[in-house]
Amino acid sequence: MGEEASKPPPRDFPAFPFEPYPIQTDFMSSLYDFLDKGGGIAMLESPTGTGKTLSLICGAMQWVVDQRRKQRQPKPRRGPPTPNADPSEANHGGDDDEPQWMRDFDVTAADKKEIPRRRNSFALGDFDRKASIAKPMDVKKISVEPVDDEEEYLVEEYESEEEGMGSGVGRPKRKGGRGSNWSSSDEEADEEEEEVVVTPQVYFSSRTHSQLSQFVREFKRTAFASELNVICLASRKNLCNNSEVLKLGNANQINERCLELQKNQKDAKMKVLNDRGKARCTKIASGCPMLRKQKLQNLFKSEVQDRGAMDIEDLVQLGSKIGSCPYYGARNMVCSSDVVVLPYQSLLLRSARESLGLNLRKNIIIIDEAHNLADSFTSMYNAKITQTQLKQVHRNLEFYLDKFRGCLGAGNRRYIQTLIMLIQSFLQLLLRFHGIDSCRNEQELTGKLGDTSMTINEFLFSLNIDNINFVKLHRYMKESKIIHKVSGYGAKLASLQRDFIHSDSQGNDIEGSILSGFQALADIILSLVNNDRDGRILLSGLKLADQREEKYIKFVMLSGERIFSEILDQSYAVILAGGTLQPIEETRVRLFPSLSLEQVHFYTCNHIVPPESILPIAVSRGPSGINFDFSYNSRSSLNMIEELGRLLCNLVAIVPEGVVVFFSSFDYERRVYDAWKASGLLSKILKKKIVYREPRSSNDVDLVLKKYKETIACCDGTLKSSGISGAVLLAVVGGKISEGINLSDGMGRCIIMVGLPYPSPDVELIERVKHIEGLGEGPLQRCSKSFGGISYDGCKSGFEFLRSCKQRGKEYYENLCMKAVNQSIGRAIRHINDYAAVLLVDSRYACNSSNQSPSHPTNKLPLWIKQRFVSATQGYGEVHRLLHRFFQFNRKKMPK
Repeated sequence: MGEEASKPPPRDFPAFPFEPYPIQTDFMSSLYDFLDKGGGIAMLESPTGTGKTLSLICGAMQWVVDQRRKQRQPKPRRGPPTPNADPSEANHGGDDDEPQWMRDFDVTAADKKEIPRRRNSFALGDFDRKASIAKPMDVKKISVEPVDDEEEYLVEEYESEEEGMGSGVGRPKRKGGRGSNWSSSDEEADEEEEEVVVTPQVYFSSRTHSQLSQFVREFKRTAFASELNVICLASRKNLCNNSEVLKLGNANQINERCLELQKNQKDAKMKVLNDRGKARCTKIASGCPMLRKQKLQNLFKSEVQDRGAMDIEDLVQLGSKIGSCPYYGARNMVCSSDVVVLPYQSLLLRSARESLGLNLRKNIIIIDEAHNLADSFTSMYNAKITQTQLKQVHRNLEFYLDKFRGCLGAGNRRYIQTLIMLIQSFLQLLLRFHGIDSCRNEQELTGKLGDTSMTINEFLFSLNIDNINFVKLHRYMKESKIIHKVSGYGAKLASLQRDFIHSDSQGNDIEGSILSGFQALADIILSLVNNDRDGRILLSGLKLADQREEKYIKFVMLSGERIFSEILDQSYAVILAGGTLQPIEETRVRLFPSLSLEQVHFYTCNHIVPPESILPIAVSRGPSGINFDFSYNSRSSLNMIEELGRLLCNLVAIVPEGVVVFFSSFDYERRVYDAWKASGLLSKILKKKIVYREPRSSNDVDLVLKKYKETIACCDGTLKSSGISGAVLLAVVGGKISEGINLSDGMGRCIIMVGLPYPSPDVELIERVKHIEGLGEGPLQRCSKSFGGISYDGCKSGFEFLRSCKQRGKEYYENLCMKAVNQSIGRAIRHINDYAAVLLVDSRYACNSSNQSPSHPTNKLPLWIKQRFVSATQGYGEVHRLLHRFFQFNRKKMPK
């Protein structure tokens, strides 16, 4: 952990496209040394604008290339031998998620010699767990129709190895064809082959496709672009180029339709709804037209290798031009690639990794934008189902069972009856759950109802469903295709009972809506397989704008330790990188708490901008001398809000161009804005700068930012005569602007953080704090035994709980706050010629020799902020003088 003070010796990185800055050389050297010493886990922090992506590429790939040279491996024709593929993953033959052309793909002799093939292991299904929960799917119905009338909806006979739901594994009886792609990893009995010693692959992952595209662009700038193979992976929705499949729109239906096309061995009838909602049948050839010609797939692979690094858009364009499938084409090239670029979902979800055939063993994992990794990781394993979805699925299961009872085998009847019984138990629990309004002063037209929390075992025992084997039940739902059979039959019944055209015009596709509810149910069932300590079941609800209550059951994954350990244990090294990772303790306790800080390689570097380009100040008092205290109990004071307005009135007179003010929530921002408007302070601010406000809908943010930027660009032109010197943007911590918007140059000359934005203590946060503290039963009052959970009545009890926490819980809560602060203020400085002031407005930010404890907020700031931090102890006059001198100096040195 002492990397800040002791820098590693500099190394040469010839692949870097230009002469690196010293901090970039130090960053790459630290990364190289970490890999050279045996890997493990590293957290590397480099402020945005310092060339972090290039440094990651050159540091990691230089080590990989050097390892190859040490092993004296022959240089391949373009890419190197496959890095450390698992020989046990060679057989794809039993995987329904793989088209025939991939199983028959002709691997060259060189590839056969150098590349150990892979085998797909246990996969929970190739669909996005988060997609389509509680949302109707706006799609056209497309289904394969092997026979006439209603027999197409009859599920294949399904038998269990043992009677009852307690144990055993079921399998549908197949009438020829391949077996299911559902084979548990515990059932694999293949003998392990001798391990092949090769240089590792590098897996680079980030949150968004735009960030992955940026990685590819940066990779092309390095010397590695001509000697190493890169392949981008993405979902079918992003890579599919079959227009008929893409019309479905929803990721789950695109996945399912793609798999159906691979399984069709004969010509089939496809039923398609025309614009009038009437069905017509058309004869279609088997399989996907983008996968019929192996020569085109060979051409696709050859073109990708010849062109070098290609992002997702490039792959789609190439596939469309050739007439081949980019999704399967990219998957086929994973084994022969040095660098695999993929989104979080594909790397962090075990089911996605196994479906894609990714092998992490002794490979290097780089996870960029890792400041929210813990939240992203655990949220992928969350699950939620609403009362409306439960009722819909229950109704359609009963319709289905009534219709086909005489045709179904004993196994299918037993499973369907178990699902019906399970849904009835869930509905009865929600009917007994009465939520109460919480935090009324923070609510508008919609509001959150009271929450009840319970462990998984409490949930199972309270409903008397602890005897059900949920692993087996979830496997049945996937293998038997009961979800699609019931959804299709339900859609047919609904279309006969009502005007289908009207339903479709409302965007409420019936089959898609039923399917969405089924998948939400499958996710909840799967979540009940988790260890009791890993998550919590919440009973909660929302009060909708029309005053209806929508109750729901939600599983919340509290800790990613057990799941993340799978990645740590398999890989050679895991590198968490980001512009702002401080405080790192928040990530450590949630993902790898068993490792001490000394076991984590941490490196942070300064900014590339000179010290005089950054001015961070703690502002304790306003122009009237009022002490700033934006704690929860004081922030609503009218005096406090008006003093903040007077501060901003003074700042807009001396700060050029753009000022961004961050508030703790949308509700508090609205309250402050309304108070300024009523007091006349807003009109004073508007004399100097035009005020914009971040909208709640993220879809509207781009338009507001465009207007904000245009106003700043005009401040030296059309607006100059009116006295307008720029604009003010009122933003919210945790909103889109604080997370991913670059406020470079004039867009962010001054960043103002109002108070310490501690997150609202909702039930999920309370349960996570309890998990971190290891409290077990917390001090909150227990509910009735029929619920077996913990009652939670909102903000008041949340703050009471946090005040009673031990040190670990309090520190975690403080770290969440400071992580949000660091992420927001890090939006300002984006390149070496940029400059900005950062004002932390709250007396709690003030620091002196008497309050410099490790938990003090200033000790959790990034290094490049902390080293230049000024605590204005003499009042606002000192702040004004510092800002005036700072902007005067930087405007003079700016190039004309």
